[in-house]
Amino acid sequence: MTLKFIVLSDLHVMPEGELSVTLDTGARLAQAVQTIAARYHTVDFCVFAGDLTDLGQPAAYERLKSLIDRIEIPVHLTLGNHDDRETFVSVFGEEYLAETGKIDKALDAKGYRIILLDSSEPGRVDGVLTEVQIAWLKARLVEASDRPVIVILHHNANALQINSDDIRILDAEPFIAALKTHPDIRQVIAGHVHLTSTALWRGIPFTTLAGGHYYCTVDQDHVPMRRLAGPAQMAFVIGEEDQTTVHFDSYIDGNSEIV
Repeated sequence: MTLKFIVLSDLHVMPEGELSVTLDTGARLAQAVQTIAARYHTVDFCVFAGDLTDLGQPAAYERLKSLIDRIEIPVHLTLGNHDDRETFVSVFGEEYLAETGKIDKALDAKGYRIILLDSSEPGRVDGVLTEVQIAWLKARLVEASDRPVIVILHHNANALQINSDDIRILDAEPFIAALKTHPDIRQVIAGHVHLTSTALWRGIPFTTLAGGHYYCTVDQDHVPMRRLAGPAQMAFVIGEEDQTTVHFDSYIDGNSEIV
């Protein structure tokens, strides 16, 4: 029994007719929805890992909802720093709120536990996991001590050696300590930084996907970051008993196909 699911992040959807950093982000999400229908309609589910909208307007969430409603596989959501929790709940419903007061969720599928964490905090760009969330996370990990776990959230916890390291989860120690209570954390998947990365930190594998907004190049020394129109990217996760694989699918790419 193989688990298959996709992760999208950093959609930054704007109301109809409005752009974000020159991009029609709603149209870009529509392309992602078309890709899901064409290539991933048989996977188990889809996760949207935050920055669902750019400015958190009600009209942006309504547009987002109308696009998500076209996806025929189950969809699970959490929030990022560009989101507005109160407005999100007003459009999507209070059933998305966990006992933590945030958009957290745990689900089990094909021998895996998947945990979604809402790392957003009003008025902040960096990520926050509250004491209540850490306690909730530990409890969900104890429940799943007999199976592998994948954790998905918006903010990266590990430093990527780039300038935006100052907007990651700045107090990551409680999060790491909670993860270390479990014997088989297969992946911690995040968005936020608009680039693709993999790392092993404290013995735990961390991944970021570029997401659906602009793509960031890596800044190093005297070379500043550049913002590019693509690729827009989703992650395709394959979970087996003894292996977990993460692919990256650029559903918007500037390169033409060679025939």
